[in-house]
Amino acid sequence: MRPEPGQVLHFSEDPTIERFVPHVAPTSSLKESYVWAVDHDRCPDYWFPRACPRALAWVGPRTTEEDAARIIGAGCGERVHAIEYGWLRAIREVRLYAYRLPADGFAPIGDPPNAVVSTVAVTPLGPPERVGDLFQLHEEAGIQLRVLPSLWPFWNEVIASTLEFSGIRLRNARR
Repeated sequence: MRPEPGQVLHFSEDPTIERFVPHVAPTSSLKESYVWAVDHDRCPDYWFPRACPRALAWVGPRTTEEDAARIIGAGCGERVHAIEYGWLRAIREVRLYAYRLPADGFAPIGDPPNAVVSTVAVTPLGPPERVGDLFQLHEEAGIQLRVLPSLWPFWNEVIASTLEFSGIRLRNARR
């Protein structure tokens, strides 16, 4: 599930959204109101239930071969997503939807950019689309999906490495 040219996507478990209105996300350190979405490259970050904690790592221009082999694994592609065993059932059962939004009016946010935002209300280009099998999406994209008892040992290795990374909803991970 990726956007077409000229589009960005917003993933949600709510299939009834008719208009996205800028707001301050409860977990955001930013005080500005935004409509949040993602571009083609960041879509896989959201192929999960919303509350699911996940540690994401991928090869970037500064990544050493040693770090890639140690963390992602030899012959395992260039990207790995890690979740905890406690989230397997939710990943299998979630009804996740993608809203296609016009890319015009969205600008990258973050350094490096991790999403795109709009400061004005946005109407979807059509009805939400059911995302489908999240395991299959990972497989088709060549992304390794790793299941761990706890994300923290893996996360600590990732953030100390030369890989690029993103941690989403880590506050929900087991301690």
